[in-house]
Amino acid sequence: MVRDWRGRSYLIGPVPRDRTRMLWLALAAMAAISPLQYGFAALLAGDAPGLFLLAACLLCQAAGALPAIQLVRRGRLSVRATLTIGAALSTIGLLTIALTGGPTAAAASAWPGGSIGTGPALLLGYAVLGGLGAGIVYGVCSEVVSSWYPERPAAQVSLVTGAFGYGAVPMLVWAGPAPGATPTAFLVAAVFAVAAIGAAARALRLAPHRWWPDTVEPRSHALDAAILRRNPVAVKQFGLAQALRTRALPALAVILACAGAVSLFDVIAVAATGSWAALAVMVALNGAGRSLAVRCSELFGRRRVLATVLTVLAAGQVLLLAALQAGQPLLWPGVIAAGLGGGAFYPLVASLVREFFGVERVGEIHAVVHSAKAVAGVAAVALALLSLTAPATALLVAAALAALPALATLRLRAPGLPATIPV
Repeated sequence: MVRDWRGRSYLIGPVPRDRTRMLWLALAAMAAISPLQYGFAALLAGDAPGLFLLAACLLCQAAGALPAIQLVRRGRLSVRATLTIGAALSTIGLLTIALTGGPTAAAASAWPGGSIGTGPALLLGYAVLGGLGAGIVYGVCSEVVSSWYPERPAAQVSLVTGAFGYGAVPMLVWAGPAPGATPTAFLVAAVFAVAAIGAAARALRLAPHRWWPDTVEPRSHALDAAILRRNPVAVKQFGLAQALRTRALPALAVILACAGAVSLFDVIAVAATGSWAALAVMVALNGAGRSLAVRCSELFGRRRVLATVLTVLAAGQVLLLAALQAGQPLLWPGVIAAGLGGGAFYPLVASLVREFFGVERVGEIHAVVHSAKAVAGVAAVALALLSLTAPATALLVAAALAALPALATLRLRAPGLPATIPV
């Protein structure tokens, strides 16, 4: 066991041969659950009943991550068993949509007076079980990857979570222009989920507690002046209860809730334009922008890049509003800005959690911050409902929701630092 100048302990060991394989299997599992959120939201076509189903799914997704991480970390459930449960629940969610005719037809059946009458089964199958399954897979895959890449967790986790963004692109390209293919697309997604998450369940495992690869000298890494200047390490290793008593944790949760609401609303808003090419590009950028933002933050600092990302997201709302007034030519700049800003904040917030509170309990602390996604889902639905009658007002509200956290981000301070120390 080795300790650095901050007192952090390292259990140095060899890098397992299948570390890269675990990374790619986790990425595939993340891509498999993407249709539950981005695929469903995009194919709703602004359907009001379906928006409530989507909000319920996001509530359950946010509720599933933290318990799964705690059970795995405490040894109550193995990674294999937890991901197997996640695979089963996610598949049920996808199959429910496929068997009820796709998001729009499914939503009609869930609405009072609907013609199909399968509302309770749909709410249970898609929103509750599918949402819980997605949350379990998201939380456990992120935890496993971060445990095996402690020297660069932000870069690798952003690569994996990016697949959650762009994993729905094949479905949008296939089913977007041809609504009749939507049930088949969700059926194929269910089969892929069984295969991808099942393969991840067989191979993924947590690294030993405090493990560090023997290819990187930990004390030199901890003393790297460039890293310390751009992204200072936590002053101590916070427990979950200690983190909950700080001002930084609720601030990060509010940032994620506001930006998350705008990000999901943009998917619904662009889908309503009928331009499936623009929607596919935006969702792809939502995923790809995460890795790009993390790499930029390693050069310029997390908070500065997070503020920039939120500003770009706010600018995207203004550009989409201009497209609403002026027509198609301004749609693409808005789509690009909304796509780049609409996913990049997720790994940046996760990185700040690690740098503010340490690595010992980062999975549990980040899961608490990530649970703000439940609020984001409700807010996104509210914006989408507002856009049905007042689309310009909805976009202005979305721009404000992105811009205000951008201003607050630069004032974030790591817990435990004296107020006299510049940040």
